[in-house]
Amino acid sequence: MYPHFLGLPFLHTYGVMMAAGFLLAWTLVERVFKRPELSNLAMALIFSGIVGSRLAYVIEHWQAEFAAHPITALYVFQGGLMFYGGFILAALVFFAWCLINRQSPLALADLLTVVVPLAHAFGRVGCFCYGCCYGRVSDSPWAVTFPVGSPQYCAAGGVQLPVLPTQLFEAAALLALFALLLVVYLKYRRYTAGIYLMGYAVIRFGLEYLRGDPRAAVGPFSISQTISIAMLAAGALFLGYELASDRRRG
Repeated sequence: MYPHFLGLPFLHTYGVMMAAGFLLAWTLVERVFKRPELSNLAMALIFSGIVGSRLAYVIEHWQAEFAAHPITALYVFQGGLMFYGGFILAALVFFAWCLINRQSPLALADLLTVVVPLAHAFGRVGCFCYGCCYGRVSDSPWAVTFPVGSPQYCAAGGVQLPVLPTQLFEAAALLALFALLLVVYLKYRRYTAGIYLMGYAVIRFGLEYLRGDPRAAVGPFSISQTISIAMLAAGALFLGYELASDRRRG
């Protein structure tokens, strides 16, 4: 756990990793895919993604973390983001931007979703450095023990326990998904939005069973698993629509 980048107390590793992920993702869009005109959209999506992620996290963990000190809800640099909250708000901003600028949402979604898992992977490494989003207690050789003062230590009532590094598991899965999307996009310039939605839904749904931090439930599933089911269905619709369109044209 390295909450401060290079040991500097004013520079949080979580924020540095997020910034690095966004910068690398945008560099790919601008230089590899040659779409620099999308810079305003990219900034809007980054901002809305951070706001939505923080808002969802605060709502889910209000009583446990923020009710006693509400001002800490603004301390985004300390970690505590819920990806699906940011994804939903960014998606709304994305569709609004496409409507205003008369752009094809699906064509742009196919491009932008290629780099989303890359940026997300960096964010998960930031989660690991901060100590949030940790896994279940485990005696596995993969287990790690976070230090005194970490979110796991506080949640366990001041006890250090070996837990699964689910942050790193997800980061590795996201990098694999990014590699797949990049290959598909460079070859077809299509299909990646649907593949991303379905791929991440499966990744997140499965990893939720390994998470050990507090999780709000919706029936037998966590909130994230419930959203994953909807995301899987949306991805299937996206992919099915593009495949059907290709068959009609062919």
